[in-house]
Amino acid sequence: MADDQPPGAGEVLIVTGMSGAGRSTVANALEDLGWYVVDNLPPQMLRPLLELSDLAQGAVPRVAAVVDVRGRELFAALPEVARSLRDGRSVRVLFLDASDDVLVRRFEAVRRPHPLQQTGTIVDGIRRERTLLAPLREHADVIIDTSGYNIHDLTTRIAESFAAEGTAAHTLTIMSFGFKYGLPPDADLVADMRFLPNPFWNDQLRSQTGLDEAVKTFVLNQVGALEFLDAYGQALRPVLEGYQRENKRHSIVAIGCTGGKHRSVVMAQELALRLSDLPAVAVTVTHRDLGRE
Repeated sequence: MADDQPPGAGEVLIVTGMSGAGRSTVANALEDLGWYVVDNLPPQMLRPLLELSDLAQGAVPRVAAVVDVRGRELFAALPEVARSLRDGRSVRVLFLDASDDVLVRRFEAVRRPHPLQQTGTIVDGIRRERTLLAPLREHADVIIDTSGYNIHDLTTRIAESFAAEGTAAHTLTIMSFGFKYGLPPDADLVADMRFLPNPFWNDQLRSQTGLDEAVKTFVLNQVGALEFLDAYGQALRPVLEGYQRENKRHSIVAIGCTGGKHRSVVMAQELALRLSDLPAVAVTVTHRDLGRE
């Protein structure tokens, strides 16, 4: 935080992104985490809001403003306003995104029109919004693709990324997944465990998972398994240190195998153990596709 920051000034998070990508869920999650949240705020009102926050002398240390295309013509000022607020203040922009087909399904589910579709279709509105938001997305500090998230998943992700400052300056999620179900769209780094023999072809191990001791022993005894863990763990250390220097608060390392049941689960668990001693980094493990088959 800059030395010339006004007394009492705290963190500022601007939440924006595609309509239907989860802004309401994020706003609720941030409020539960203690943020002061203002929804559908015109960009021009951001500075007066923060001035009021400064007058509170630390009583409102973290302010989140949801700013989006509902502001209509006023929304166009957001990029310039966000740039001006960064002078002497900790301001981050969170951009929520999702694939077009997911956004269409979400709008159809709630039976509401897209705010920009006018006399056209939902897809027309999505395309207009993507064009309008492209510069914001390019310069966002955090981008979360919510295509594969339900409400609970997104709430957890927000808690991991925007909880109150504590011992951890960075939260690292190590996620196992199955390539046959697609790459995690918001992964920062991806590693492929299909270079190891697949326990699926062992009749005694097929029904078990990477959380079972027999599968763990099988995977870790394969040629290259321990070498990969040691080398990849060491390679990630300077990356995570660099993320902290660049004020990147959250990252996802995805570890994949064919189905996300055996090899990737074991290796994700073991990689987390090797990184658990990193200072100021909170490491969590999640298994995206475990139990999906």
